[in-house]
Amino acid sequence: MATDNESPTNNPGLRNGPQPEETKSYFVQQTMYRIKDPKVSLKFYSDTLGMSLLKKLEFPDMKFSLYFLGYEDTSSAPSDPVERTQWTFKKPATIELTYNWDTEKDRRFQGYHNGNSEPRGFGHIGITVDDIHKACKRFESLGVQFIKKPDEGKMKGIAFIKDPDGYWIEIFDSKNIDNVANAAGTRSLRKG
Repeated sequence: MATDNESPTNNPGLRNGPQPEETKSYFVQQTMYRIKDPKVSLKFYSDTLGMSLLKKLEFPDMKFSLYFLGYEDTSSAPSDPVERTQWTFKKPATIELTYNWDTEKDRRFQGYHNGNSEPRGFGHIGITVDDIHKACKRFESLGVQFIKKPDEGKMKGIAFIKDPDGYWIEIFDSKNIDNVANAAGTRSLRKG
């Protein structure tokens, strides 16, 4: 049940009523980033964030590759390439890294717009960790660039880091997310 803050009355344009039957099997499957160097980005997403490569697709005629990463146990992934693609596209909340070949060698290539400078658009993805402070200490020891640490700014308990291409990643844990709710002027998510 939605609270008043999430009700259609307080959010013009929001559907009022049950989800359409035709959309009940829909889910967010992927967010795509363009990357400059797959070696650097794959290391970050697999070593630093702990994701697994679910599927790699190459398109030689168009000179690009796609890397699908997520928090899945790949030991259960099919070995048949077509079945593995189908398996991958059934997984929720994956990251698709798109690599246009040879951008890492092009000295004139300036990189991609991350959406957080003008003109603003796309902002970030979010990763839930078990302990925000422990995760951020680890990120710091790995040399990850921070936009904001958990005890900085007005919104305590969340952090923002950058991936190798400058895309922002919000880091939070479910224990401290009530700080964000309190900053938004809502009561604590904790009961009692």
